[in-house]
Amino acid sequence: MQDFVDGPSVIITIGGSLASTLGCFKLAEFINGLKSITLTFKSPKADVGEVIRHIIDLSNIARKEGLLALEEAANGIEDEFLKKGVMLVVDGTDPELVRGIMEADLMSVEERHKVNIGFWQRWGSLGPAWGMIGTLIGLINMLAKLDDPSSIGPSMAVALVTTLYGSLIANWLCTPIAAKLQVNNDEEMRIKEITVEGLLSIQAGENPRVIEEKLKSFLSPKMRESVLDSAGGEE
Repeated sequence: MQDFVDGPSVIITIGGSLASTLGCFKLAEFINGLKSITLTFKSPKADVGEVIRHIIDLSNIARKEGLLALEEAANGIEDEFLKKGVMLVVDGTDPELVRGIMEADLMSVEERHKVNIGFWQRWGSLGPAWGMIGTLIGLINMLAKLDDPSSIGPSMAVALVTTLYGSLIANWLCTPIAAKLQVNNDEEMRIKEITVEGLLSIQAGENPRVIEEKLKSFLSPKMRESVLDSAGGEE
C-alpha cells in the first residue's frame, strides 16, 4: 500500500486540479461546491407523494370553504415553496403572475444547484489532466537519470501514481458526486413543478379528482397507486 502513496504526486494532482478549479469559479462558489459533498449523503426533504397528498387536501379545503380558507391551512405547511404559492393564491394574485413568480423561484434554485454540479464536473475533468502533468514530470526526472538503472523503476512508479490519482479524482470522487447532485436536483425540480401545477389548478377551481389525475401524470405507473391511495380526492 505504501507504493501508492507519494507526497509530491498528491500535491501536483490534487493541489493542481483544485487550484485550476478555483480559477474557474468565484471563491464563494468554490467553497459552496466543496461543501455540497454533504448533500449526497442526505435524502431530499420533500417526498413527491406527500406533496401531492398535501395539494389534494388543500384542493378539498378550497372546494368546500373557498380559497381564503387556505390561509389558515398554510400555517401548518413546512415547505416554504408550497407555502409561498398558497399565500399568493390566497391574496388573489393573477394566475399568470403566480406561475411567473413560482417558476422564477424554481429556476433560481436550479441555477444554484447547477453551479455545485458544475464544480464537481469541472474538477473531475481537470483531475486526469493534472495526473498526466504529474506523469510527464516524473518521466522527465526518470529520463534525466537514465545513467542510474536502479532509479528507473521507482521513478516510473511515481510517474504512474499521479495518473492513478487523477483517475481516482474523476471516476471515484467527482463523477459520482456530480451524478448524485443531478439526481437530487431533478427530483426537487419535479416536486416543485408538481407544486406549481397543483396550486394553479386549485386557483382555477378545478375538481379535486381532476387535480389528482393531473398530478398523477407526473408519477411512474408503479408509484401512482401506492402514493395516492390515501390522497382521497373528493368530488
